[in-house]
Amino acid sequence: MSPVSSDDARRRRRLAAEIKDSLRELSNQLSLLNHQVGAHLDLKDVDLDCLELITRHGPMSPSVVARRTGLHPATMTGILDRLQRGGWITRERDPEATDRRAVTVRAMRDRNAEVFKLYGGMNTKMDAVLAGYSPADLELLADFLQRTTTAGQTATSTLAEA
Repeated sequence: MSPVSSDDARRRRRLAAEIKDSLRELSNQLSLLNHQVGAHLDLKDVDLDCLELITRHGPMSPSVVARRTGLHPATMTGILDRLQRGGWITRERDPEATDRRAVTVRAMRDRNAEVFKLYGGMNTKMDAVLAGYSPADLELLADFLQRTTTAGQTATSTLAEA
């Protein structure tokens, strides 16, 4: 194995910096898109984030939602109250729990179409972008995004625990 040349090392650092910059810009753009979607649905940004988490990974207990988002349980109660009042979620008693106060939060699936419609433009544009990649490219991109997501989850958990 040959040593890495200084030109290769510089190129690698430059490309890594470009990727990190692009991820920050993507994060900003997605945040702005989510803000617009939330405004159309009359949801706060954090409410939309929690709804997305519950829709994708639920049903789950309020404490699990709080832990996964890094939010304080009291803050989570307010968010879940707003989502329930808006008809986005339901709280159901957990019949298997030893604590009779235990509840499970479940997204109201019949409301999904409202959210999907607002993301329709982005989904169409993403389909067009992805059409230009080979299956091998898509596998690489999917792996990169999964690893990046895991790194973000770890960083979020670390900050929440600090």
